[in-house]
Amino acid sequence: MKRSRFSEEQIIGILREHQAGLSAKELCRKHGISDATFYKWRSKYGGMEVPDARRLKTLGSENAKLKKMLAEQMMDVATLKEMLGKTSEAQFEEECCGLGDEDQGVQSKTRLCVGRDRSACLSAQARTTTGHGAAYQDEGAGV
Repeated sequence: MKRSRFSEEQIIGILREHQAGLSAKELCRKHGISDATFYKWRSKYGGMEVPDARRLKTLGSENAKLKKMLAEQMMDVATLKEMLGKTSEAQFEEECCGLGDEDQGVQSKTRLCVGRDRSACLSAQARTTTGHGAAYQDEGAGV
């Protein structure tokens, strides 16, 4: 980003000259700036004192640092959730498929999976309980 030729103190000084009675065109010609720049400064720094402008600058840099920290933390959380999700899905499928007897049928296994993400368990049940697919579909439709 291009650095300004004018500091905040100088900008506020120019705006004070305008408040004292000089026209915007005269100020722009005197300081070598465009009308657009003058009006942009007026919208940003209008009514401010020099300490206010310094505080605005420090708050802006602090805000940028905090935004960066937040973004990094959100990325860390998303990565951990993804890793935990992959690990827990594998463990869940292992636990779900290992519980219950083959002759107990689908209903006992589905009760073990209530309250969890049943997709891993249900796909494993379809493999282990042959012939009970229709009973499972009827039970799943009511859930």
